[in-house]
Amino acid sequence: MKKDNRLKKNEEFQKVFQQGTSVANRQFVVYSLFKKDQDTLRIGLSVSKKIGNAVARNKVKRYIREGMREFIPQMKPDRDLIIIARQPVVGMGVDEVRRSLHHVLQRGKLLPPKSRQHQSKDDAK
Repeated sequence: MKKDNRLKKNEEFQKVFQQGTSVANRQFVVYSLFKKDQDTLRIGLSVSKKIGNAVARNKVKRYIREGMREFIPQMKPDRDLIIIARQPVVGMGVDEVRRSLHHVLQRGKLLPPKSRQHQSKDDAK
């Protein structure tokens, strides 16, 4: 993700938590806050120590960033998002993370309705 697309400051996180809406599935919780004068989508990641050691947490963050790379161009730029990883995400591969992110973003109506999930080779057969 580009630096322009990142949420970093604690105040920004707190504002999204307090004023935003949330949607969740087993692997992720996504908080979303509409910002009318914003021209770039910004995303913050939260992976707690409950997930595992630093290596495991960083791996989960890499997988989330990779999964979101496909969805960012399809999303409206007037939002701040926070993605919180839950315990079941440990052990998932990149494609599984992408599918789970797609599911939770669709539930929250953060993706356009015609946005298709990334299909793996097994799904196409």
